[in-house]
Amino acid sequence: MTKETQQNIDDLEHKVEELLALTRALSEENKQLKSQLHSLKTDRSTLVEQKEKVRTQVESMISRLKSMETA
Repeated sequence: MTKETQQNIDDLEHKVEELLALTRALSEENKQLKSQLHSLKTDRSTLVEQKEKVRTQVESMISRLKSMETA
């Protein structure tokens, strides 16, 4: 095996190691982003429920105020 061939193999091994490290990092980042997305969806759902509850309460208060005006 020539010195040039060995250098090419070493370069290729180094590039493969870099790709593996990048793959692991991206996989971990993907896992974190999925977890964050799940958390944000849960938060959004909670906020939508709270908004509906408040909307219902405000509509009820408006209705009571209108009935007090006519009384």
